[in-house]
Amino acid sequence: MTTPEPQPVYLGGPRFQSDPAALYREMRRDHGVVAPVVLDGDIPAWLVLGYRELHQVTSDPQLFSRDSDLWNQWDRIPADWPLLPMIGRKQPSILYTVGERHRERAAVISDALESVDPFELRGHAERFADELIDGFCGKGTCDIVGEYAMLLPLRVLARIYGFSDEQGPGLVTAMNDMINGREGALDGQRHLAESMYALLAAKAAAPGPDVASRMLANTAGFTVDEIAQDLMVMMAAGHQPTADWIGNSLRLMLTDDRFAASLAGGRHSVGEAMNEVLWEDTPTQNVAGRWTTRDTHLGGRRIGSGDLVLLGLAAANGDPHVRTETGALTGGNNAFFSFGHGEHRCPFPAQEVAEVIARTGIEVLLDRLPDVDLAGPAAGLTRRPSPWLRGLTALPVTYTPTPALGATP
Repeated sequence: MTTPEPQPVYLGGPRFQSDPAALYREMRRDHGVVAPVVLDGDIPAWLVLGYRELHQVTSDPQLFSRDSDLWNQWDRIPADWPLLPMIGRKQPSILYTVGERHRERAAVISDALESVDPFELRGHAERFADELIDGFCGKGTCDIVGEYAMLLPLRVLARIYGFSDEQGPGLVTAMNDMINGREGALDGQRHLAESMYALLAAKAAAPGPDVASRMLANTAGFTVDEIAQDLMVMMAAGHQPTADWIGNSLRLMLTDDRFAASLAGGRHSVGEAMNEVLWEDTPTQNVAGRWTTRDTHLGGRRIGSGDLVLLGLAAANGDPHVRTETGALTGGNNAFFSFGHGEHRCPFPAQEVAEVIARTGIEVLLDRLPDVDLAGPAAGLTRRPSPWLRGLTALPVTYTPTPALGATP
């Protein structure tokens, strides 16, 4: 009697909120390194769980393309499908551009971000961090996620892109509304788009020492629409994962005895905590995706032409074939997939900007509130129920009230 094939796994539900690592282990046990999954609306896809297999997919853009027009399921996708903002069609941004055009666009982005002065970047991050902490430091309690981590990254990004400090809070609200996907999502998306086009018009007339002006000045022949789309993608990709990187790292430092010494003084453990989070609790769990350009085989599975292949970054980071011992490859090891891999990975300058913002945000908070501690048991902390991005719904803490610094713009 043959054993029936395990059913595909629904990519959603509470398991991704409670213990995704255990879920990935079960999927690897039942399905192997490439697992069949279903998305909302019973749409089929493949989730790559293996480290080597994920490396193979991201290293071969000819076979595993970023061109979503290849998808063989478009005739089944309704206009109101909830994942359309994540798996779009005919979007003019760098996310779905392939080949030489993608490489040119990536170079324009990298060049613009590489020109950001790291000392100025850290200065902006420190100033906005102090400004946010001034808002709650006298209370003795706050939610680090809602009152700090979800507000800081975009304030800094808006500043280096060319927006004024006065525009920052409105952009943060719009971005968070769009990410939350509730009733304000469309208004938030509209505000971001209108603000971005207005910024590019202003910088075309009067360029400045900012990312938007540098991208407009490129000689690769990109349109204003393409530049606006890429800037919005960079803002979204740079905000939420960085906010979760801050929140997940502080959670680790406040709940793990190994990092207690760093809270009492000394900063070496901040970087260690941030690196461990990228291995064990990465903000970006799964990424959609790649589409096969022909029939092929991957991890013992037959993958049909036009199938959607999802990148299981968190699962690959925990692949037992490369992780023989939990924590053994953390420390200074950065062979994780948390920023992707291959030509569509997060550009190195963007990764460096995110790291400066996250590390500065954590260090300034620990400097300002040195006795910060959890306001309740660690077991009470909850995650957003998302298979894509992994972050806390809240991180309530207590501390000794301190006076505001009165940071000024």
